[in-house]
Amino acid sequence: MDFKKCARCGCFFVSEDNVCCNCKAKDRFDSIKLQNYLEENSSPTSLEQISIETGISVKNLSRFDEVQKLDSYLNNNFSGTNISIEL
Repeated sequence: MDFKKCARCGCFFVSEDNVCCNCKAKDRFDSIKLQNYLEENSSPTSLEQISIETGISVKNLSRFDEVQKLDSYLNNNFSGTNISIEL
């Protein structure tokens, strides 16, 4: 186990995870909210749009695997357009 700084709140903790035990449930909730949003909205244009529509901060969005997959999807399917997600 390592001594780490929580990626979400910044507190220090000892664990194998990237977030402290207080933030783990918040991350799970936000991840589910993001998955539901992506299922209902097939073509979001930016992290900022997703953040506004879900209430999840851009900082926290950029940590989720779903956003990495979305970024890859947008880059592969919309190259040459003005759609971009900056991580």
